[in-house]
This record gives sequence, C-alpha cells and structure tokens, in this order.
Amino acid sequence: MSKTVMPLSSTQLMPTQDSGRTRTPSSVGNWMGKYPGRTLLRLAATLGGLWLASTALGLLWPEPDQVAKGDPSVDKATSLAPLPKEPIIILLVGIDSDQLNDLTNQAAPMGSANADSLMLVKVAAKQPVEVLQLPIELAVTLPGSNGMQPLASSYRRGGIALTADVIAEILGLTKGQPHRFVVIPRKALRVLVDGLGTVEVNLNAPFKHKDNAQNYSVDLQAGRQSLNGNEVEQLVRYRAGPEEESGRRQRQQWILNGLSRQLRQPNTLAKLPKLLKEFSKEVQTDLTPRELLSLTAAALSNNQFPILSELPLAPRAGEQTLRQLKTSHPMPLWPQGN
Repeated sequence: MSKTVMPLSSTQLMPTQDSGRTRTPSSVGNWMGKYPGRTLLRLAATLGGLWLASTALGLLWPEPDQVAKGDPSVDKATSLAPLPKEPIIILLVGIDSDQLNDLTNQAAPMGSANADSLMLVKVAAKQPVEVLQLPIELAVTLPGSNGMQPLASSYRRGGIALTADVIAEILGLTKGQPHRFVVIPRKALRVLVDGLGTVEVNLNAPFKHKDNAQNYSVDLQAGRQSLNGNEVEQLVRYRAGPEEESGRRQRQQWILNGLSRQLRQPNTLAKLPKLLKEFSKEVQTDLTPRELLSLTAAALSNNQFPILSELPLAPRAGEQTLRQLKTSHPMPLWPQGN
C-alpha cells in the first residue's frame, strides 16, 4: 500500500518561489558553502569512514540496558538490538556495478558505477518504515557539467558526498539529514535475498528480455512467483526502454514489500545477525554493525508494510528523457509521517 505525495514544487533545479524568496540551482561550491558540516561528514565517510558526527548520532541509540519492556512486538524486535531513540533517515544508493570495487559497471553508460536507484528510508521505533523513491532521471545541475544532468549521475561524479547533498538541497532536508547512507551493489542485493530464502511477488505480466551488451537477461512468468537473488536482480534491472524508469520503480516497490513480508517470517529473526554481517561485507556504509541491527529491529517493531512514496513528475515534453517535478508545492517536499 503506497502513500501519495501531494504535487510538488519544481525541484529547486529551476527557479521557484519559497516563502517569498527565489531558490536557484546550486553548484558544488554553493553546497559546500551552505552545508559545510554535512558535506564534510559525507566526504569523510566516503574517504575513510571517519566518525565526525558519531557523538551527536550516538545519542539516537540507547545502551542495551535502556530498552523499554512490555510490548511483545517490541520485545521480540529488541532481541536483535536496542531500538533507536529518534527517527533515523538513511540514503540508499543502488548502483549498477556488481561489486563496490569493480573498475567498470558492465552497464549503460559503460564506465564507473551510476546510481540505478535512490531512496530515502525513515526508520523509527514502533512506526512503519517510510520510503521515498527518488527519480534517477530527475534533471539537476552538477559541478563541471554543461546543462542539466540526471540525478543518477551525481554518484558517478561525486560519490555519496555529492549525491547526499544534492538530494538534501532538492528536498529541503534539515542540517545533518540524511543521517546515514548505504551504497548497495548488485551482489549485495543477491546476498540479502538468498540469505532470506526467496522473495514472493505477484507479477502483473511476464518479463522477458536479453541484453548481450550488458550480459543481462530476464525471463519471468506472470503471476505469483518466489524469486531468488538472481531473479530479483533481473526484475529490478529490467527496463523496457530509456523512458521506463517509472515502471522500474514500481517493480522495486514489489520487491520492497516482498522483503518486508519475508523479514517477518517466524524463522527469519534467528538468521538476521549473520545475514546482516554478510550483507555488510558487500556494501559501503557509515552504519556500525550495532546501528544496522538497531534499525532492523525498529523496522520489525510493528506489523505494517512500508509506506512507499514517490515524487510526482511533470509530463515529458516530446522525447526528452530528463524529468522535472510538478510545480506549486511548499517545502518540505517530503512530509515525513505525522
């Protein structure tokens, strides 16, 4: 079940009016000048995993003896780890290379990794997880580029530091958000799904495609399916054409709901510490192992499916591939829960 976001303002990429003042596109210099602490935090995490914000963020996670008792669902979840005291926003970047250190992504465009999917995930104790899917085809201005570029290319140009700051600027996030990040290559997705067993989805049509250039194929039938890691990768990679990103986001939603169901299976909880340890080996993140367990516990501390949201896009003009957001909506662009 998804939650619809109200129509939005124009992404802050074209000039818009916000509380009587004009907002214009930002260069990386402007981002670093406007958000020096956040930018340096992301850069430090990318270069060496330095914990510049560990003291402040440490306040969000209690010590083990501070866990509240009494709610059976919470007690079960906190067998993994204490729940966070406050909501945590994580930037998930799904990249189009198989592993983090691959020299080439074996994808299109060929070269270093691009962001294949971008999501913000808000996790809070005893609350449904909130997921905002960000359109990778969104038109943005990036440093050193002539003209508008897709949001996906921010990762290739500036890694997690630039990607996080561009998204924070677009959405009007407060200082320090997102709090954490996870970069997920394709192998990590396979490890996660296979570690859980399978993921059940109900496909509304068959999906069959072969791409020799990218050494990729998909062959899935319509109807209810139990997919392994390779098949999940095929489904989330599948795109009928260059203008079919919205369809791919819908298929990502199917997988997110399937993963949510699988995580709640009776035999899953005992697997999670080992599985998350294996998953962590395949991703880049500034989450500690204890924080990752804590966020998983918080996600399992209620019985609701994730609340999935998208940013509404304006219709394409002609054959353009880049998109803009719908106009006339005040900040913030992501109203996070109640």
